[in-house]
Parts: sequence; structure tokens; C-alpha cells
Amino acid sequence: MAALRIALAYDASVVPAQNGEAHDEIARGAVVDVAQAIGAALAGLGHDVVKVGIDFDLGATVARLRAAAPDVVFNLCESLSDISAHEIGVAAVFDILGIPYTGSGPVALSLALHKARTKEILAYHGVRTAKHLVLESADFAWEDTIDFPIIVKPAHEDASVGISADSVVADLDALRARVEYVVKTYAQPALVETYIAGRELNVAVVGNDPPEVLPISEIDFSSLPKGQPKIVSYKAKWLEDSPEYKGTAPICPAKLEFEVEARVRATALKAYKLVGCRDYARVDMRLSRGKVPYVLEVNPNPDLSPDAGLPRAARVRGWEYPELVQRIVDFARARTVRGRSEIK
Repeated sequence: MAALRIALAYDASVVPAQNGEAHDEIARGAVVDVAQAIGAALAGLGHDVVKVGIDFDLGATVARLRAAAPDVVFNLCESLSDISAHEIGVAAVFDILGIPYTGSGPVALSLALHKARTKEILAYHGVRTAKHLVLESADFAWEDTIDFPIIVKPAHEDASVGISADSVVADLDALRARVEYVVKTYAQPALVETYIAGRELNVAVVGNDPPEVLPISEIDFSSLPKGQPKIVSYKAKWLEDSPEYKGTAPICPAKLEFEVEARVRATALKAYKLVGCRDYARVDMRLSRGKVPYVLEVNPNPDLSPDAGLPRAARVRGWEYPELVQRIVDFARARTVRGRSEIK
């Protein structure tokens, strides 16, 4: 394996969050730990690793990238100045400069941040997803098009930001209260969708030609405190001392009947391709009580912390962390044509 010069691109903008809860910073700051883990893995494989900060000074950012002269960029930018939408622009800069980079392109990243639009695309192509509405204020005329219980989420966030036990509501008054909370706290519309009772599955997909589904993970809700909704809330994902975190243990591989597993795998692959994901992604699903998979979200460039879901699935597949990281780099380089990364 030839040694490469690999740039780890990260958000160098130091700007306090303008919206959200104080504890949301835990998720936003996790990329630092991910960068350290990926950098150590790549260096251990013999690559020359350099960190490149990305910020709003486009001229300086481009100069830093050109000075680094990387063979490939490992793109870890999930936002700029705490604004998730700006990660799209970072990928576009790499495309314009003709620098190969890991992960999805601007279109897929944009779709991931517009959850309702993604759901519409999936539904159009026959992929099941929960019925939904997008509400911009608590002052809405309810037409009773979605059955309760309902789950309410910020429309343009990831990493379970803005999701708690209060997100699952059983009546119209609670729905209005939660929509008002999301709109005021996160300065964005609320995505309102049917809460699907059943099993929660995380399906990691890697590669491009063809993509491969890794062993499926399931979230075990059996140890959640009594009365808590069976969801992966922000606390369950990030606050390690919380009952929610301790009560949502991942199981990989999930125990599924052969026919059900085949259906889940096919659904994940179809969603991966429809959104335009590249190199690696995670498709989150609910398996209804009727054993029908419903896509909750498609997550391009998901968390690559060594203990996160995708690396866990890779280990079950037989790939230790350094091998997974190397494969992602290889996927990115293999799809580079004439020094330019495919734009999609």
C-alpha cells in the first residue's frame, strides 16, 4: 500500500452556538475526537497526515488546502460556525478545486439536512417512510392527516439534536407545545411525523461499485426507564451518565428472520442510492410490528468515532478501525476521474 498525503478537514470556525440547548455542544464538539482517532489510524498505516482548518475566509482556506497538497481529503466538516447547512459549501469547494475527498457530495449532504424532501424522494420511489408534515409555528390548522402518537423533530438537524422524551406526543395540545419549542429553540421548522412502534435498526452501507450493507445493528430499548418512549434521544446518543444512554444498548448483528433481513438490506441500499450517498452512510429505520421497514433518516458522512455504530458494524464484518478508515480513503480515490471528484 502506497503512502498518501491525507488532509483531515475540520471546522476551524470558533463561534458560540446561536440556537439550541447548551448540551448540544457535546455533539458538535465530538468531531475533534473523531479527527484524532482517524488521524492516528491513518498515521499508523504509514500515511502523511495533516490537519486543515476550514472557515469562512475562502481565500485563506483555499491557500491552506493548496499548501497541504493532499492526495485526498478526509472530510470531517459537519458545519461551519455551528451552521450545518454550510457543510454543503465545504464539499463544493473541494469539487471546484478538483481535490478528491471522502464521503458524500453537496447534493446528498443537502438532502440529509432537508429531511422532509428526502422523505418525499424516498416515498416517490416506493421506499416506505412515516407520514409527515413540516410546521413553521405552533399556530397551525390541524387537519388530522397524521395519527397520534406523533414524534416532533427539528427539520434541519442531525445527531438527535432537539429530540427528547417530550418529542413523542399523544394529543394536539402537546403537539403544539413541542412545535413551539422546536421553532423557538432551534430557529427552524418542526418535522412532525407518525411515531412507528417497533424495532429500531441502524444499517451501515459502505462503498460505491457496488455498495455493501454491513451487519445490521438494533437498538435494545428493554432497559429504558418505565414510561420513556422507545427512541434514540439526544441523551441516549450523547450523555453517557443518563438513564437514556444506558438504556439504549446497540446489538450487532441484529437477530432478524432471513426474509426480513433481506428486505431491510434492500431498503437500505435503495435509500443510499436514491439520496446519492458515497463511500459510507447510515440508514436509520423502524421495523414495524408487521415487519415492514420504514426509513427514518439517511445519514451521509455519519459518526466515525471508534465506538460509533458504523465502525461497530465494520468490526462485526471483520474490519478493524484502521482498515475501515483505509477503505473509506480507497473508495474516495477509486471514484476520482481525471483529478476531479464526482459531483453528486
